[in-house]
Amino acid sequence: MQEYEQFLSLIKERIYESKYRALKAVNDELIALYWDLGKIIVQKQQEEGWGKSIVEKLSADLKESNLGVQGFSVSNLWYMRQFYLEYKDKPNLQPLVGEIGWSHNTVIFSKCKDDLEREFYILHTKKFGWTKNVLIHQIENKTYQKYLLNQTNFDNTLPADYSYQASLSIKDNYTFDFLELSEQHSEYDLENALISNIRKFLAEMGHWYTFVGNQYRLTVGENEYFIDLLLYHRKLRALIAIELKVGDFLPEYKGKMEFYLTALNRNLKEENENDAIGIIICKSKDKTVVEYSLSSSNHPIGVSTYTTNSNLPQDYQKYIPDKETISRKLEQVRVAFNSNKTSD
Repeated sequence: MQEYEQFLSLIKERIYESKYRALKAVNDELIALYWDLGKIIVQKQQEEGWGKSIVEKLSADLKESNLGVQGFSVSNLWYMRQFYLEYKDKPNLQPLVGEIGWSHNTVIFSKCKDDLEREFYILHTKKFGWTKNVLIHQIENKTYQKYLLNQTNFDNTLPADYSYQASLSIKDNYTFDFLELSEQHSEYDLENALISNIRKFLAEMGHWYTFVGNQYRLTVGENEYFIDLLLYHRKLRALIAIELKVGDFLPEYKGKMEFYLTALNRNLKEENENDAIGIIICKSKDKTVVEYSLSSSNHPIGVSTYTTNSNLPQDYQKYIPDKETISRKLEQVRVAFNSNKTSD
């Protein structure tokens, strides 16, 4: 019976692989078709001087032809034209667009004007299988900027290949707009509100997080200590300790987190797991103070802020790094994603 179960599992896996390749082939052909149509429309408008009306006429004639294929509405033909114009001089992006669906592509090239931002969302959509609505939410929630700006000491405390993955697990700013909290609230209020909205909280934290407990008790010597929130990251295979602060980041928070991480590593970490990671989430922070504080720590710690609305802090944009730095960070994303292809 056990041999049959293994046999059945093998057959199912083979069927799933075949279905994926078939769907991938259809998507590749559709993207290639829309690219060609967009290119032809642009060329005819340039060579023949055809105006906007040609798109409406083409849409009507294609629909009337009963080709058995949908997708030739006026708006979609305009998207095809824009698709070609946006990527025709971008050889680094062209191979990527076939990795995601057409509707995802239209969202990315219409909502994101920066090529590096587009690459970020294409890679993440492919990796995590984001639906169109999830993708829109991620873009509107400024996920790209939040990952670019995250403040951690992972480069100094974690192995290089592991630090790439870990850096993708922490945002610089978390949006808790699903909480019904007044502007003035306590850490107790914040923690309870997050626990009451645990699914939304984990979705905002990111992929692969699972909930372990809140006010998680640690016994050290004859004393008891309590971690605000304890999560587990399945991809990193590490416990994630979270401390919540409703005010500014203070350097002494780092020492307390280091104590928690040491206790977790000695008393709770399993043999096949990596060292615990700490995230201190504050209402606000001075980036220079955070930089100085983390520079002296041997434990992997990140410091983030949170908002209870969808607006980023006013001075957020000025901290966006230059394109060369962004490109290096995206290379880390590529490496991290490609290194896990066989395990996902």
